[in-house]
Amino acid sequence: MKQTIFASLSYAHKKKQTRREKFLNEMDQVIPWERLCAMIEPHYPKPTPARGGRKPLPLVTKLRVYCLQQFYDLSDPGAEEALYDSESMRRFAGIELCEDAVPDESTILQFRRLLERHQLTQTLFETIKAYLSERGLVIRQSTLVDATIIHAPSSTKNQAGKRDTEMSQTKKNNQWYLGMKAHIGVDGTSGLVHTVVGTTAKAADIRQTEHLLHGEEQVALGDAGYHTSDRTLDSPAPEDGPCIVTQFKKPPGGELSEADRAFNRQLASLRAKVEHPFRVVKRQFGCTKVRYRGLAKNTARLFALFALANVFMARRDLLACAG
Repeated sequence: MKQTIFASLSYAHKKKQTRREKFLNEMDQVIPWERLCAMIEPHYPKPTPARGGRKPLPLVTKLRVYCLQQFYDLSDPGAEEALYDSESMRRFAGIELCEDAVPDESTILQFRRLLERHQLTQTLFETIKAYLSERGLVIRQSTLVDATIIHAPSSTKNQAGKRDTEMSQTKKNNQWYLGMKAHIGVDGTSGLVHTVVGTTAKAADIRQTEHLLHGEEQVALGDAGYHTSDRTLDSPAPEDGPCIVTQFKKPPGGELSEADRAFNRQLASLRAKVEHPFRVVKRQFGCTKVRYRGLAKNTARLFALFALANVFMARRDLLACAG
């Protein structure tokens, strides 16, 4: 049993619970820690404690620290400093200063690279998706598809003296952006993400459509960037996939009819759920820029972010089931 220091006792008896504490307490209750640890365990090196030293941190502690990095957009050094600075983060990670060693930045880095090397963030995403599906939170009748740009730094003031070669530029609303794209397929009923694809920014949205469908939906909703002429409601029923419903585009030199504008407004209200995961990842978790160089590392991060975003969006239902 861990020894509790006076500072921790004082913290436990304070009068007000902060928003950070409430958020971390809820996420602690709804994340399936045992499943995730069992998924990572076969790839995790067996601990060999040094003679006379402190015992190594358990796998679940490192996984919890990794989740903190995603929640608060922390670098490896930033995560180490946050653990020293925040009692609520230490409690979430299960670390007591007088008993446990706070993982340093190299330990946090090694665990992150372990997840990337074995593509475990994608497995983490699938594990959480299965966990939510078992609780009836994913209904596979329709899919909403969309993409968002994750910015990359344009500066060349680095050791290589150039930009990340795996990032590219794209133009949106007469403005150029450098970075990558996060493409997602979202369940039309629950609003939970079932598919994630990371590409360079210049990749066309419509080319990722097939990768964002799970194959069981009857209809897919997208914006004008996903329009295809052979699967719309006006075309014969497709034999190898769902109908794809997209917004009407303004004809060259003309205007949309009132009926077309009304259809676009109705479709936009149905598609609104696809924006919720982006809001969580970009605003709640703070992922507005890439953190690493290269698509592989940043795509691995996207899988972890959207997996945790799913848990966050479903937390009230999960807490009700647990209660």
